[in-house]
Amino acid sequence: MAKDPKYTAGEVAKLMWLTARMAKRGIASQTVYQGDLERKFERIVDAAREREEHNARTSTSSRKRK
Repeated sequence: MAKDPKYTAGEVAKLMWLTARMAKRGIASQTVYQGDLERKFERIVDAAREREEHNARTSTSSRKRK
């Protein structure tokens, strides 16, 4: 599994909200579909990873120019 990125405050809030919604659905029933929330969760994590990779590439390329 890939290393977890550092999340922004907005991403943390969204992830917490989705986790709470998944927990609420889980309490309602074990057979409730949660795939939609899991996809949203993964999308946020993937976007954070891409942002970190982009920032890392940008910061290293700006260091080389100096």
